[in-house]
Amino acid sequence: MVLKPWQNCHFFLVLMEFLLQVKNATNQIVMNCADIDIITASYAPEGDEEVHATGFNYQNEDEKVTLSFPSTLQKGTGTLKIDFVGELNDKMKGFYRSKYSTPSGDTRYAAVTQFEATDARRAFPCWDEPAIKATFDISLVVPKDRVALSNMNVVERRPYPDDESLVEVKFARSPVMSTYLVAFVVGEYDFVEARSQDGVLVRVYTPVGKAEQGKFALEVAAKTLPFYKDYFNVPYPLPKIDLIAIADFAAGAMENWGLVTYRETALLIDPKNSCSSSRQWVALVVGHELAHQWFGNLVTMEWWTHLWLNEGFASWIEYLCVDHCFPEYDIWTQFVSADYTRAQELDALDNSHPIEVSVGHPSEVDEIFDAISYSKGASVIRMLHDYIGDEDFRKGMNLYLTKFQQRNAATEDLWESLEKASGKPIAAVMNTWTKQMGFPLIYVEAEQQEDDKVLKLVQKKFCASGPYTGEDFPMWMVPISICTSEDPTCAKMQILMDKPELTVVLKDTKPEQWVKLNLGTVGFYRTQYSPAMLESLIPAIRDLSLPPVDRLGLQNDLFSLVSPATGEPAARWEHPALCHSPSPALGGARILLRTPKGCSISLDVGIPPQLHTNCCISKSVMGLFLLSSQVYVTVLKHGDSSTLDTMLKLHKQADMQEEKNRIERVLGAISQPELIQKVLTFALSEEVRPQDTVSVIGGVAGGSKQGRKAAWKFVRDNWEELYNRYQGGFLISRLIKLTVDGFANDKMAAEVKAFFESHPAPSAERTVQQCCENILLNAAWLRRDADSIQHFLQQRRAPPAPV
Repeated sequence: MVLKPWQNCHFFLVLMEFLLQVKNATNQIVMNCADIDIITASYAPEGDEEVHATGFNYQNEDEKVTLSFPSTLQKGTGTLKIDFVGELNDKMKGFYRSKYSTPSGDTRYAAVTQFEATDARRAFPCWDEPAIKATFDISLVVPKDRVALSNMNVVERRPYPDDESLVEVKFARSPVMSTYLVAFVVGEYDFVEARSQDGVLVRVYTPVGKAEQGKFALEVAAKTLPFYKDYFNVPYPLPKIDLIAIADFAAGAMENWGLVTYRETALLIDPKNSCSSSRQWVALVVGHELAHQWFGNLVTMEWWTHLWLNEGFASWIEYLCVDHCFPEYDIWTQFVSADYTRAQELDALDNSHPIEVSVGHPSEVDEIFDAISYSKGASVIRMLHDYIGDEDFRKGMNLYLTKFQQRNAATEDLWESLEKASGKPIAAVMNTWTKQMGFPLIYVEAEQQEDDKVLKLVQKKFCASGPYTGEDFPMWMVPISICTSEDPTCAKMQILMDKPELTVVLKDTKPEQWVKLNLGTVGFYRTQYSPAMLESLIPAIRDLSLPPVDRLGLQNDLFSLVSPATGEPAARWEHPALCHSPSPALGGARILLRTPKGCSISLDVGIPPQLHTNCCISKSVMGLFLLSSQVYVTVLKHGDSSTLDTMLKLHKQADMQEEKNRIERVLGAISQPELIQKVLTFALSEEVRPQDTVSVIGGVAGGSKQGRKAAWKFVRDNWEELYNRYQGGFLISRLIKLTVDGFANDKMAAEVKAFFESHPAPSAERTVQQCCENILLNAAWLRRDADSIQHFLQQRRAPPAPV
């Protein structure tokens, strides 16, 4: 394939050749094709004359083209040649333009790719399905002063005969791979490089002048490749890997084989100014995408139904990798506060979906790029790893990767390999987690019998909407670990709960010893303790003898049980397990406080009281802007138009995209209605990258009650522009969720539902249903618990600062 991307224009020219196996005699060839105009096409059977196509029939709705030939093409091998013109679009999918500025301030464009799930067909006609694999020989004709990259290493770079300003860059032949993993990039970049201990050349490409900001990701990548080689006992199969920061990029990153693309904020770290959370984020994303080089690229899902396996696995092992590289991060506690908790919140809804979702048309794929595929997938893989044990898990992974390398596999193939390695009923256990939605609530009570404790466990489906009332009775095979105060860090017993009720005897457990389920918060279930068992755990929370990740899990479980759906009394807000230390789950309470009497509390919790004075708008505090997002929020909350202008000026002057994003996310804290409108207008301006518009609007929606109303109106008024910008991608779902998920009255649920019935967004249909469900749950919660929560938070407010 020879490709000519022309700088600063919207079109590219391609000459493409396929070595094709015709399986049945036919006079037509059907391929995937979108936004492409074919000029000529021909087919030459091996050892025979070339036959030119006489017609091209585009089926735009199905993203296909049919090439018609004047005579029957016989079975056998031949060469299909296609000349075509494609669109270098601005949609952040397919082959598209990414705008950037040079150090001198000039505006330039890079030509970059994003093909997953079904957008390789926008760059070249192909059979755009994961199971249809091929090798790729790629050559790019590019301006000679530009960097040109693809999946493989460069084997030749020579002047282009027709134009001395161009060069032709030829890359080595790729391994057999799926079309969604093909990638090429043309632009201006600097890079830093290293070699892993296995000799793989690793490069991190950065914007010009920012090579220093690629060094942290380079360090992570150079450590990560040997880790995965050792863990899987399978070497990385390519001679190089490039990691490149792309200015306009819809996803966080994309695992193209040998050429991984990233948002700038997911790859670049300023050694002096980036915060620790940004370093952890970069480490996790690098670990995630490099895991895909084995799990996804070397062995690829058979069909998009198995997307969760790719993403869930990588979302788990990224933490394992970062824990190996940076043990000081305590990264598994962060996993629980982020992925695990997020997945349980979504999966408790009636409008959740199973991990494994049948996908018919590929256009349905975008809807399952969500917290179920990623975060719940990661959580159940983590639970499975703990159930199997690391040694057998690694053996099973090696069996899987070696058996299916350069091929495709389904979920069942992985279970078979892990079952063979461990001797445990992996398929039977995991089918209960991947093929049905939701998760269990385990109720446990204890009875002392001399020196033993007898535990009675009962499992039921946990639902945010109330006790499960379905006709069927879903049941999970639940790996459960049990620890006691004798050793809070080690399981005294591990069991597999494979029935609705189970009785367990803990030998040699004295009356004064507490008992806790779900050591390490590894099992994907909630636990409801009897009152006596819960009370016995309070000292372990207070004296911190219970590890942080277990305290966090206990708090999250208890918080989930104060929702009105469970019937638990509102008084449980005062329970010491919730009051002792703040939990991420308490963030949900902010929604309930977007009322006149509650608004100030919801915004004040956790903000240093000394900043709650007019002096925080002074020049001295303006100098503290770079300290944290919380300072930004505080200043904006009490600020006026000059404050907002200052923030927008800081945004314009910021050299790091990380800092621009930090400002964008908090602009919604401004309080005056006319300034809220100014922020929303800013969201669609040229100053904000297309992918970040969502964060600005979401920040307004999350900033205040009036901000939420204004953001929702803004989305409705600008729906056509926003939908056209993000159509068919997951960003439209994210926009909807950030804008409306926090409403808390029944009328708004009806309004949101009605709007999307008249303005369909097929790829976000389930998101709309989930948001409407959340709004109704929020409303019920508010009706019951607003006063209790207000009282709870008033008790926790920091005292005024001394004068």
